Amino acid sequence: MQPADVRAARAVLQPVVRQTPLLESSALAALVGGPVYLKCENIQRGGSFKVRGAYLRIARLSAADRNRGVVAASAGNHAQGVALAAAALDTKATVVMPAAAPLPKVAATRSYGAEVVLHGASVEDALAMARDLAAETGAVFIHPFDHPDVIAGQGTVALEIAEQCPQVRTIATPVGGGGLAAGIAIAASAVLPAAQVIGVQAEAAAAMAASIPTGHPISVTPSATMADGIAVARPGDLTVAMLAGLGTAIVTVTEEGLSRGLLLCLERAKQVVEPAGAAGIAAILEHPEVFTPPAVIVLSGGNIDPLLLSKVLRHGLSAAGRFMAIRCRLPDRPGALGSLLMELAALGANVLDVVHERVTAELRVDEAEVNLHLETRGPEHAESVLAQLRKSGYTLLIG
Repeated sequence: MQPADVRAARAVLQPVVRQTPLLESSALAALVGGPVYLKCENIQRGGSFKVRGAYLRIARLSAADRNRGVVAASAGNHAQGVALAAAALDTKATVVMPAAAPLPKVAATRSYGAEVVLHGASVEDALAMARDLAAETGAVFIHPFDHPDVIAGQGTVALEIAEQCPQVRTIATPVGGGGLAAGIAIAASAVLPAAQVIGVQAEAAAAMAASIPTGHPISVTPSATMADGIAVARPGDLTVAMLAGLGTAIVTVTEEGLSRGLLLCLERAKQVVEPAGAAGIAAILEHPEVFTPPAVIVLSGGNIDPLLLSKVLRHGLSAAGRFMAIRCRLPDRPGALGSLLMELAALGANVLDVVHERVTAELRVDEAEVNLHLETRGPEHAESVLAQLRKSGYTLLIG
């Protein structure tokens, strides 16, 4: 695959996809000592970059193949991209999604006109069923990342970055199966030769990080991660070969980093992203030394379940020292709880929630326990609150 393939893809996609904006982030610039920009694919049609590759792949099918329909498998973003592209090209789409796929992603996929089949516990289970359906029905299987047309379509993101920020030195993009990173790296090798492409994976599902040194795909068993969009057990044969051949760097980020990245994106950039979409921001927070400015961070998607968003935000606030859950032992006598709450107020800690336990197996008859959720002003303030409570004689358990 060559950079010319990405340029040809752009000609097909230009009437269909949005050229998403590039927003400057002063908060991130302070961490790397130079300009940092956010490429907002979270506001792309379908809520992510996936429509680029899906549309190109389906558009290049023969009329006979399109008449047979297409089938795909995804936890959400590829599903929506395929459904949207198939509807635009008047093609029937069936999408297999894991049984536990987020409800908003399932509903959105159906709203674009695709038939949704819920199956299995993972994307790998869904992929297996999608391939079986394609074999049974004659529909064309649309791979989420390991096909030249899909990779070329995703690579058009880099052509836009080259026009919007020609001086860029670092491009960071989330990596699951590797289609977006491979497409960007291929295109950047021609239009942005001075730029280093960095792929970012969740530590809990770092198959590409394991694969790149070997030059061929390595399967891993993903642990639980909030970044379901990049939780891929085995990257693609094509994508690994391309990224390894181009010397693409891969870094991993923690769950704490992902939640802090999502929080920063929402608070400072006013952009709603899913955890996978915030992976590049997490990389700056955890690995600022690998970024040479000007840097562009690809916000790959914004399709997040509101329930998950509320949990991740609380996780991010906790990681940033602005939310704290503690258990506190105190004497079981009138006024003891009031005294604790008054002390917290004097320390400037905002009490969000209180649960008062007076009878548990761990408590003496003259003790009570209070579970508190506190809002604090940052790590130093949180530590000072804990230190003062301990100084006042309270027994504390954190978390």
